[in-house]
Amino acid sequence: MKIVYWVILCNVLLLLGLILLIIYAKQFEPSIAGLFMPPATPPYPTAGLLTHTFQIFCCIAPVVCLFSFCLLNHLNPQNKNNRFILGSALITGGFALNEIYRIHIISQYFYPSKYLFIKIYAVILLLYILIFFNYFKSTPYGIIIVSIVLLGFAIAVDSLHLGLGVFSSLLEGIPKLFSGLNLALYFWLVCYQELLSIIESK
Repeated sequence: MKIVYWVILCNVLLLLGLILLIIYAKQFEPSIAGLFMPPATPPYPTAGLLTHTFQIFCCIAPVVCLFSFCLLNHLNPQNKNNRFILGSALITGGFALNEIYRIHIISQYFYPSKYLFIKIYAVILLLYILIFFNYFKSTPYGIIIVSIVLLGFAIAVDSLHLGLGVFSSLLEGIPKLFSGLNLALYFWLVCYQELLSIIESK
């Protein structure tokens, strides 16, 4: 019965979200059909390939963390590390949503600079690191440091508008791609270790 309840709840929430979006689109957007507009067809097969790969990497961490949190919270609800896994799911989930839905770009409709959104996320990230600093020290934190440094480098390149053509694109895109990969690897390893330690203690 509990599984049926969650399935029904998820479907009801999706239905309510759809209704609200349709009402919003009817009032403020040119077309409701735009809600189901397919992604732009790439002009050639590899167009956007690495951008989409980065987005997939970004989705791995929140999915793994949320799934692991549900398992860990069921197996050992008293474990303090569960909060870190949940916090990680939320912060990486927010980052993934931003990358897929381009929230920092869309925010320019309401505020002229996309960098305000980036600064807000940077503050949230800093708070997250400070809150869970002691836990980070018990994990392979070098991987997440590499990921954050590479992402920061990519954002800096984007902010500087170097105007170097293809070279600028590579300077931004390649570090972002490796940042996404290392983000996924870090949380995969952390969640694996947490689950393994619970299983071995049983």
